[in-house]
Amino acid sequence: MPLYDFQCLDCGERFEALVLKTAASCPSCQSARLEQLLSGFSVSSESTRDSNLSAAKRKHAKVHRDYSMDMHNAEKNHHH
Repeated sequence: MPLYDFQCLDCGERFEALVLKTAASCPSCQSARLEQLLSGFSVSSESTRDSNLSAAKRKHAKVHRDYSMDMHNAEKNHHH
């Protein structure tokens, strides 16, 4: 399938478009002034899924820890 990544040269929007017979246009401003970007590809394997899951768990733990600390500090600094 001819799926390409683009960036609009008028508004800066980045998007992906399926290009068949007609030229793509920006979904935000409908401009045809587009730059085709290099598209990446993905590989799915058990090790990449495990790695992504571990990274997500670490990020979630940090966000939760930061939130808990903020709540504790807010309660500590709140004076009635």
